[in-house]
Amino acid sequence: MKFGLWDHFDRGERPFNKAIDERLAFLIAGDQAGFYAFHVAEHHCTPLNLVPVPGVYLGAVARLTQRMRLGPLCYLLPLYSPLRLIEEIAILDNMSDGRLDLGVGRGVSPFELNFHNVDPETSREVFLEILNVLEKGMPAERLNHQGKRFSYKDVPIEVHPVQKPHPPIWYPSSNAEGSAFAGERGYNFMTLGTRTVARKNIDAFKVAYAKRGAPQVTGSAFAEGVAIGVNRHLVMADTEAEAMRIAKPAHEMFHASLTKLWRENHATTPAARASIASIEDARAEGAIIVGTPDMVAKEIQRQVDELGINYMTLGMFFGNLPYEHAMRTQSLFAKEVMPKIKPATQRAAAAE
Repeated sequence: MKFGLWDHFDRGERPFNKAIDERLAFLIAGDQAGFYAFHVAEHHCTPLNLVPVPGVYLGAVARLTQRMRLGPLCYLLPLYSPLRLIEEIAILDNMSDGRLDLGVGRGVSPFELNFHNVDPETSREVFLEILNVLEKGMPAERLNHQGKRFSYKDVPIEVHPVQKPHPPIWYPSSNAEGSAFAGERGYNFMTLGTRTVARKNIDAFKVAYAKRGAPQVTGSAFAEGVAIGVNRHLVMADTEAEAMRIAKPAHEMFHASLTKLWRENHATTPAARASIASIEDARAEGAIIVGTPDMVAKEIQRQVDELGINYMTLGMFFGNLPYEHAMRTQSLFAKEVMPKIKPATQRAAAAE
């Protein structure tokens, strides 16, 4: 069972430049604490994400960490020139000495796509074509592609990733269709939402992945060949009451950032993607985990067993959570929770 760090880098109460310094210090500590990877979201024109150019941010993270894998989760492909992105991926993989995990997606928010003059109705076919160009171009000496929107003829590729044929691809999804797509491609997979929604998505991924029978890229650190993961927010303290006192305003601030564009446009946020407004409901549904180290360990083990996952990413720095408390949660988790959690397969074998 592996654990990673996750961040939307949503707006808090600190000045942005100070928030960057604190986040980087948090990630240096996470690297030293033994977290498997760090993943950062990409969103635009919203307080949900203050680092909408993840490659710039990850360049700094790459040079400040040594062991932890890192990557966007995910690059919103319809917003990129595929040739330019091939070059950026290669730079980041070299800057991190081959630690890049390449998350891809088309963008869940139609408003963000519209800001970039991308039609949400055609964004999926744009996404698929760019993904095709990336997979062909990253290992190539020369890029050749003739498609509906992009054409390249004998373009020299001078910078290549350290990882061959390319960094492992990750695909996050909050619905069963997208989850099955990830399984069919043999990608690493992440989902989120309530335990019920997450289980449906994970089951859809597993069925599709079983039919494929192999990961897209070999050499995975996961026994199943791919990551099968879920994302959760986490707040820990010495007592449950203290943890809830700290978590409640942070959750409310994060939820307001998450739903801002949807509320301003009088639209309904997709249910599986949205955070739950009430922290009590979000906690009951498993979307946020709050409590003492013992409580957190029990809840995470329950979710690992119920969902059948081998990976969990944890957002410990969100809303108005202060730096000191994010660091406290990370330290408590690394020392008192992470060593106790067993993979679902290992516990099932021991029970037989």
